[in-house]
Amino acid sequence: MNDFDKALAALKKASQRGIVPGLSRIAGLLHRLGDPQEKTHVIHVSGTNGKGSFGAMLGSVLTFAGYRTGNFSSPALTGVTDGFRINCAEISDELFADAVLRTADICRKMDDKPTEFEMLTAAAYDIFARENCDIAIIECGLGGDEDSTNVIAHPVLSVITNVRFDHCGILGNTLAEIAAHKSGIIKPGRPVYYGGEEGEALDVIRECAGRLESTLYLPSGDGVSVRGSSLDGTDIVYKGREYRLALLGSCQTQNVRNVLECVEILRNMGISIPEEAVRRGLAEVRWHGRFELLSRDPVVISDGAHNPDGITRAAESIRLYFGEDKVALLIGVMADKDYRCYPEILDGLISKAFTVKPANKRSLDSSALAEVFASRGVEAEAFDELPEGVCAAYKYARETGVPLIALGSLYMYQEFTEALGAVLKE
Repeated sequence: MNDFDKALAALKKASQRGIVPGLSRIAGLLHRLGDPQEKTHVIHVSGTNGKGSFGAMLGSVLTFAGYRTGNFSSPALTGVTDGFRINCAEISDELFADAVLRTADICRKMDDKPTEFEMLTAAAYDIFARENCDIAIIECGLGGDEDSTNVIAHPVLSVITNVRFDHCGILGNTLAEIAAHKSGIIKPGRPVYYGGEEGEALDVIRECAGRLESTLYLPSGDGVSVRGSSLDGTDIVYKGREYRLALLGSCQTQNVRNVLECVEILRNMGISIPEEAVRRGLAEVRWHGRFELLSRDPVVISDGAHNPDGITRAAESIRLYFGEDKVALLIGVMADKDYRCYPEILDGLISKAFTVKPANKRSLDSSALAEVFASRGVEAEAFDELPEGVCAAYKYARETGVPLIALGSLYMYQEFTEALGAVLKE
């Protein structure tokens, strides 16, 4: 067994521990690694939606600005190393294996064994420190206060992209409760940016920032205006400056606004970010699974929308790019999501739904999901195996000439793209 396979085996063993609250294990693990989280300047990102796109865009901008930039995000989409990037490039299997095995060796000596995500988090901080990254953009896995990434004492900047309903069984049933968890990434005397809406969530974040004497930054009144949108990209204007954004989807308007606001905050902190770096960073950024165009004939798009807010944004994007034309839908979801409202959100947009079951123990049965759509008058067909559903949905899109939009869990991205690749080769 090579080192990469040994690393995967160590992570699989740790995954059996599930999710265990608390920061004591990750803190102890990192301390044994030499506290690498304190050796790199960290921008810590929480929020319900948009964390990944925000991190990808800001990471691209900072890379073009000349900084050696690390990005850690979850879940990994194309493979386990995809969650670790340096200068926007996925790290090698060798670098990944070295860090995970070093982490696993320490874990074996600990009485309270770290979880899989704690091991991945520790490996990320270790990699970015050893690779001499100037700045690391670290994305929370879930919530904020008890998330394994929340071990930085002095972040350069804490970012809460927004606060919406998701993971309610863990984070709470009100926006105030969810915001309380996410505001846990705010550190004493360190600045925080909140890119969401006003209301009870902002009240909680403002109170927390005030209590910790942290400067709270909010979006300026200028906002981002869209000059034009197509499947080739989006032209935007921010404070009189024009930019071309490579990422698609209506949600990216808010995400890019948050990035541009944070660029100004970082500049005011003395971090040099030339305007040309911003332009190139936004124009050349790449990010998987967020209204990502995978085929043009027929059009096939993958979007990781997996909660009501994400599905709402996906519906907006479908209308933005395809107007009144209906689309074919391929969808698979986790059973703990509020999936029963999805047909209503997508009302009038779907010609036929193809439901699948992602390869995850929390996945909803495809037949149950098909029944939800059928009950709202949408023709729906269920498939036990995702490749079969992809094949049927693609054939339908090709024969009818409608776009195929894949929505649902990010956990099915890799299997979906592999199945689509096989169909495209036929």
